[in-house]
Amino acid sequence: MLAKVFSAAVRGVEGYIVEVEADVSPGLSSFFTVGLPDVAVKESKDRVRAAVRNSGYDFAPGTYTVNLAPADTKKEGPAFDLPIALAILIATRQLVAVRRDRIAVIGELSLDGSLRSVRGILPIAVALREDGFITLVVPKENAKEAALVDGLDVYSLESLSQAAELLEGRLTLEPFKVDLEEEFAHASHYPVDLVDVKGQEHAKRALEVAAAGGHNLLMIGPPGAGKTMLARRLPTILPQLSLEEALETTKVHSVAGILPPNRALVATRPFRSPHHTISSAGLIGGGSYPRPGEVSLAHHGVLFLDELPEFERGVLEVLRQPMEDRWVTIARAQISLTFPASFTLVSSMNPCPCGYYSDPNHSCTCSPAQIRRYRSKISGPLLDRIDIHLEVPAVPYRELTTERSGEPSASVRERVKAARKRQQERYAGSGIHSNAELTSSLINTYCQPEPEAKKLLHQAVDRLGFSARAYDRVLKLARTIADLEGAETITAAHVSEGIAYRSLDRHFNV
Repeated sequence: MLAKVFSAAVRGVEGYIVEVEADVSPGLSSFFTVGLPDVAVKESKDRVRAAVRNSGYDFAPGTYTVNLAPADTKKEGPAFDLPIALAILIATRQLVAVRRDRIAVIGELSLDGSLRSVRGILPIAVALREDGFITLVVPKENAKEAALVDGLDVYSLESLSQAAELLEGRLTLEPFKVDLEEEFAHASHYPVDLVDVKGQEHAKRALEVAAAGGHNLLMIGPPGAGKTMLARRLPTILPQLSLEEALETTKVHSVAGILPPNRALVATRPFRSPHHTISSAGLIGGGSYPRPGEVSLAHHGVLFLDELPEFERGVLEVLRQPMEDRWVTIARAQISLTFPASFTLVSSMNPCPCGYYSDPNHSCTCSPAQIRRYRSKISGPLLDRIDIHLEVPAVPYRELTTERSGEPSASVRERVKAARKRQQERYAGSGIHSNAELTSSLINTYCQPEPEAKKLLHQAVDRLGFSARAYDRVLKLARTIADLEGAETITAAHVSEGIAYRSLDRHFNV
């Protein structure tokens, strides 16, 4: 007998519908799974057989054929266990399903018939709703995440037996509900705050400028200067995630399987800090069936690369395309997937291999050749995509022990939001949203400085040796600084501060 149960899977960060068909016929005991299954899907036959028997049903000898359609799309993971088991029970007439219209089921089975959580429930639920499904049956651990999607009845179950009883109409449950606004508000708190940072007022100001204009940032300073501490607090001064952005970010984290326990929504800006030993695939995404990498897990947030020169040069070079395009495409022989990657890059480095070049409190032991070789690990094209080069000196002891505290993140965030709003209004309809995205032609249109400011820029080019690229970067930074002040025109003060944020174009050369 033939039976069909609907399920769903994830391709990239988007869900798609899968029809699970089961045919059972007399014959020698055999179990075939077709439809491009991976190893985990092929192994489901053993989990299903044990779960069916341990749930009180029969798994009689015979020929079992399971087809996962569409058959030309690779299927992966254990999420098809539950729909396969239910399709077999229907095909063997041990289950008479009265509720089958526009119902999808998903879940991994334990050998005792209990359900385990699976990845990617949020994009799956979105795809089902868009396709007209009205009911989704999921493991208990996935219910809150699935219920974020409005217009879909989500049933939270713990076992195969409960799923069978629900389809037969013998189990009456209320759909699982979650208050999206409450969940969003509950999860939108950061564990750190800018007020925790002692001293480093100029660095805090640079963070504010980076946040206001969406500028990438490189911090240069000796060990212990607080570079990592500052970087971790950049998300706290960025504008809060909108609900739409939160759902987009949650999709990526759900597919990667890194949502925190009992947390259905990512409501704060992600902060990702991979180790410098990471591979290109780990950073950009990859695998035989591509998974999102760190650039995608940092979507709508911050990607922090500590000790930038210690990363493999080839690994750093793969950052160039997603930094420009805000997405990354991973192509394989059988599939090509696109992942979102709109992030702010924050990086840090020591000024030299020993870390103490230009530090008044320590002697540098590095030769000029060693310093040049150390800095040359970062390519020019990558540096061109980083607007702010900031020196972060060690904090004096008297500032560490002072009782005076700086501004909290919430106060800085309000100024950042106001500056971002000005940019959105200015660039409406142009396809960009922040000053960091300005092209050369748009710089000429929107970043015209006053005569005194233009004169100062020309002096920077003549005396400091600024390149044409550095000239454009300073203008973009000056535009952001003006936006923070609510000024329409770019003054000499704005340009002067912008020049101060281009350390590697000035005296840092050795």
